[in-house]
Amino acid sequence: MPISTTYQPSAPSTSSATGSAVGNREDLSSMLTMLEPEQTPISSLCSKGKASGVLHEWVIDGLDTPSADGINETSDVTSFANKFANRGRLGNYTQIFRKDFLVSDLQNAVSSVGPADVAQAKAKALREIKRDIEFAVASANDRQAEDGVNPYKLRGLGDWIDSAGPSDVPAAYRTPAASILSATLTEQTLNNALGSIFSETGEMGNLTLVANVALRKVIANFTRAEGSTTATPYNINEDATSRRITLSVSLFDTDFGTIRIVNGNPACMPTATTNIGYIIDPKYIGMANLLPLESVMLENQGAGDRGYVKCATTLVCKSPQAHGKIAY
Repeated sequence: MPISTTYQPSAPSTSSATGSAVGNREDLSSMLTMLEPEQTPISSLCSKGKASGVLHEWVIDGLDTPSADGINETSDVTSFANKFANRGRLGNYTQIFRKDFLVSDLQNAVSSVGPADVAQAKAKALREIKRDIEFAVASANDRQAEDGVNPYKLRGLGDWIDSAGPSDVPAAYRTPAASILSATLTEQTLNNALGSIFSETGEMGNLTLVANVALRKVIANFTRAEGSTTATPYNINEDATSRRITLSVSLFDTDFGTIRIVNGNPACMPTATTNIGYIIDPKYIGMANLLPLESVMLENQGAGDRGYVKCATTLVCKSPQAHGKIAY
């Protein structure tokens, strides 16, 4: 005896076949799932300012080395120091970021999951451009001037924090080598790097370590295992009535200030090395906008609503000496 089934015809909307399946309703949930990391921790740490040129510049200065020399009672002042002789000028190019979108008139009119209309397209472009900015800021790219072929590019944090450069940064104001860790991270080496940063700023600042996934795992094991056969592990007793064991390491209170550990966006952190992280003093980092983030709708020429979101911004590393880097 013939039996009615759900699998014939296979495509009732386009097939000329007949049968019970042509009347089956589509089961499509109205829920849209987007699994993408969107946090921008480095950009969020930056103070926001205004740029007025494609090359945004700022001045850096330092104090003389302290002296304990005395002055003879009868000595006159016969020589004078130029107190501004050591000033340096740092700068970064503003980079244009842009994301375009186009939605056909028909797609904008139909009912769809999400939905998939021009408003959602614009919102998605805004989310994407923020990740582009974070990706550029977290990169090790050097700054680049426009030449008609190559566009302006900002210098990323990975290139600012470099004891050997960049070449336009005066040697006196580059990140000390002791603030950059290129070998296996331990509590001792991290403390050494924090001590190096303190030696430059003299401030018990509230530092933030933005770490990738691999580095965050290394830090999480700091207090769980012995560093050597003679070391004494750090033990913590917890109330187990809640059936919860805390293994997260998110804050270190050290002799050189408090450092907060946060996860970097895994889609935006550099991948040149396995373990990478930036030790940032938020007081000495910022973003300068030449063009604010905005959305622009263009003329509908028949295909549908179209437009783009755009901004021009740059990273301001106010003092490379105030930051550190972990990369190995």
